[in-house]
Amino acid sequence: SMSDTPLVRLAQQIEFIAECDRLKEVFRQTLNTHSRRAENDAEHSWHLCLCVIVLAEHANVPTLDILRVLKMLIVHDLVEIDAGDTFAYDTAAMADQHAREAVAAERIFGLLPPDQAREFRALWDEFEVKDTPEAKFATAVDRFQPMLLNCRSEGAAWRRHGVTHDRVVARNRHIADGCDPLWRYAERMLQEIVDAGHLPPKG
Repeated sequence: SMSDTPLVRLAQQIEFIAECDRLKEVFRQTLNTHSRRAENDAEHSWHLCLCVIVLAEHANVPTLDILRVLKMLIVHDLVEIDAGDTFAYDTAAMADQHAREAVAAERIFGLLPPDQAREFRALWDEFEVKDTPEAKFATAVDRFQPMLLNCRSEGAAWRRHGVTHDRVVARNRHIADGCDPLWRYAERMLQEIVDAGHLPPKG
């Protein structure tokens, strides 16, 4: 049938790619360390992938499928084109985040040919469930990168929202599930900005 022709398949894939350009317009709470403007989701995704390539040797499981981790991170935030960025410390928004993003996943991945739509949705679900070594490492990097930017910008995004050290630790200690050395590094990094007076210890 016409819908199976390579040309139609290519057109669907390009439609998806064009739609994903919108990720560059979704802004996060995290600030870029140099200009101090809000980081956008596409920049975040690129930085996560760079982290994976550089830090893979420190993963708890040494035999990770790195391409799968990279795919997971490139695909995971695309749902924010529809659902928007949810600030990690906004408990009300976090409550229905998964439901809102699942609807977005259906629409956005649904632009692709069915086999790729299924693959991308499976990668998105794998990241959400956080059971596989790949998803745990992807999560570790996804949690570490904003902490790094926050620490390198004197905790500005955290301070703006009244976030304290104990909440940052509670939210991010899962890093250890995917990359224990990275969590030990993060703990020291956080303590340094507490000591410098940029992050209050408790509320």
